[in-house]
Amino acid sequence: MKIVMLGPFGLRPRGTMSVRALPLAQALVARGHTVTLLLPPWQNPEDAGRIWEEGGARIENLRLPVGAPGWFHLRLASALVRRARALQPDVIHAFKPKAYAGLAHWMLARFHPRRPLVVVDSDDWEGPGGWNDLNPYPAPLKYFFAWQERWGLRHAGAVTVASRALQTLAWAQGGDPARVYYLPNGAAWSGPPVKPVPHARPTLLLYTRFFEFDVERLWRSVQRVRESHPDVRLWVVGKGLFGEEISLLRLARAAGWQIAEQTPPSPETDLVYAGWVAPESLPQYFAQADVALYPFDDTLVNRTKCPVKLLDLLAAGLPVVGEAVGQLAEMIVPGETGILVPPGDEESWVAAVLELLERREYARALGARAAADVRARFSWAQLAQIAEAAYQAVT
Repeated sequence: MKIVMLGPFGLRPRGTMSVRALPLAQALVARGHTVTLLLPPWQNPEDAGRIWEEGGARIENLRLPVGAPGWFHLRLASALVRRARALQPDVIHAFKPKAYAGLAHWMLARFHPRRPLVVVDSDDWEGPGGWNDLNPYPAPLKYFFAWQERWGLRHAGAVTVASRALQTLAWAQGGDPARVYYLPNGAAWSGPPVKPVPHARPTLLLYTRFFEFDVERLWRSVQRVRESHPDVRLWVVGKGLFGEEISLLRLARAAGWQIAEQTPPSPETDLVYAGWVAPESLPQYFAQADVALYPFDDTLVNRTKCPVKLLDLLAAGLPVVGEAVGQLAEMIVPGETGILVPPGDEESWVAAVLELLERREYARALGARAAADVRARFSWAQLAQIAEAAYQAVT
């Protein structure tokens, strides 16, 4: 098949097209298909007009039009439609039912309703209770995105969704449930499980964007772990979406913790803040960890997410303690490939972390089984077959 994937933005700084669309495209290419990603790089204009191939998938960044904001948006969406149709694909896969991808879908349905039909992908809930509540969009834009989401899911030839919660929400929009396909994110981790390196102190790893949990709740749990193991340190990899790491560092300083941002840290360091780390450098940070923490509040945003960071931790072979919210309950087999605790249960959370710190062989066995399980259940080579089924439903 000839497939065109439409993005609402470029490959960066947001991750949907780089960690979801691109690896899916590459897996489809390996199965004999031709795939082109059409991207409107409005957040990374330095890529405008650039074209290259990656893993057999063709990546085209459209040139950005010049003009007033409203005119700019229409011209950019129209350019996506024109280029997509010029490629004469068998199917178009629009990633996210919002922004430019959603607008291009609407134009295709309005002006070119016959062929090719559009498959819509949803990897987050955008409307009320979702990202509309997190992002400081103006009220008219929130209304528009919520309308786009409802319209796009209802009028798609088929829908692919990254989580079970999104599957239910897609059904609720009134589309055909038989054409809603559960397509979780795949594991991006390409290397072998990490081999732990000797380190001075027992280490908890927090690999995160922070917005998924309450920072003060996490801090209380770490403090309680330290009551039993005063030598435990916290290693933080990641940067807050809204600057939440500032709150964590403030709490640590108020408690008299020694904080370092350089690596390797001194043996006296209680909290290592690495910030954003390039994917190719993650193994050296993961190798420092004895236990990985994945706190996850029970919210609609979290229930509908399919966290790639958790897949990275599991594929790297780290023993993980997470909360049984949304996709975490799909990704972790409790007691076999990690530990899940009820959301918000601090007693169970602290007990689980302490158990893994004290039962090192058990923790290592969890990590080894997690790495094998993720590679078996969440490989893009397998998940691509789900996308193929969605495409066949509309061709």
